[in-house]
Amino acid sequence: MNWDSTPTDTAADDGRLVGAAADGEDQAVEAALRPKSLAEFVGQERVREQLDLVLKAARQRGATADHVLLSGAPGLGKTTLSMIIAAEMEAPIRITSGPAIQHAGDLAAILSSLQEGEVLFLDEIHRMSRPAEEMLYMAMEDFRVDVIVGKGPGATAIPLELPPFTLVGATTRAGLLPPPLRDRFGFTAHMEFYAPGELERVIHRSAELLDVTIDASGAAEIAGRSRGTPRIANRLLRRVRDYAQVKADGDVNQDIAAAALKVYEVDGRGLDRLDRAVLEALLKLFGGGPVGLSTLSVAVGEERETVEEVAEPFLVREGLLARTPRGRVATPAAWAHLGLTPPSGGGPGGTGQGDLFGT
Repeated sequence: MNWDSTPTDTAADDGRLVGAAADGEDQAVEAALRPKSLAEFVGQERVREQLDLVLKAARQRGATADHVLLSGAPGLGKTTLSMIIAAEMEAPIRITSGPAIQHAGDLAAILSSLQEGEVLFLDEIHRMSRPAEEMLYMAMEDFRVDVIVGKGPGATAIPLELPPFTLVGATTRAGLLPPPLRDRFGFTAHMEFYAPGELERVIHRSAELLDVTIDASGAAEIAGRSRGTPRIANRLLRRVRDYAQVKADGDVNQDIAAAALKVYEVDGRGLDRLDRAVLEALLKLFGGGPVGLSTLSVAVGEERETVEEVAEPFLVREGLLARTPRGRVATPAAWAHLGLTPPSGGGPGGTGQGDLFGT
């Protein structure tokens, strides 16, 4: 059970059953289900092994752990790992986020109140303001910040010594981090999407903690629709639990899981209403494309950012949609998934008529 508890900047993700952002219910459940040690953490084998070495070496030296940067999609376990780092180092943890630090003074106030060895978790670190980011450079490297007192020619910089601490930064967009900041992290890790087998382990453990009876076929059915994300797997498990409680005897098997997720409009590959609406518009209205993002967004009645940042990443990752210089194009897998036959002739989309919409 490894998933993040803090919201991300993904547009319009909240409210979707297969959205990876955490809502209030997710955060409450995660508090109860979150693993407390690396040994309990499911998946991310390479990251766990590397991080275990970093933490054990720091404990043997009696020193604070190096700063850690965790990157990856929402819901894969960045917040969970930050809490595990604090637990493994037997240190307190302070949690904040990049959008909450808009001024250097905000960061100075947090840093000056840290205890020795404390873990500072900074989620969505790429969204921190530039003045605060520049202050963080010195804090990470020299454990010191310069507090500016006064304004104009009379301003004075007062150096403030900080106790050694460990910064754990998390980001869903590692490419937006400036190199000077990225280079100051002693250990960086990229969180990968989970394999179905790993998600099944997550589901079984969650089901046990939630007192849900589920067999292997039910766990496999939910895992196959969870988009490689533990948070989504746990959310789907809770909805399947509700269905089993109301419509059946409370036990979850493959038939119950499939029937429940059909009610919630999550298909066998994890696509929901928005995902299918994008594919259906691309296939039925524009012959498979290419079609421009703005035109496609109007066709499905959603904002451009919603289609681009919420629906498209998963569709591209699943090989159902391709982004090209001329616009969005459906792949043969998209036609097969919706049970449609591609039109013959034309360009990449089949008919060539979508070229009119390639901007």
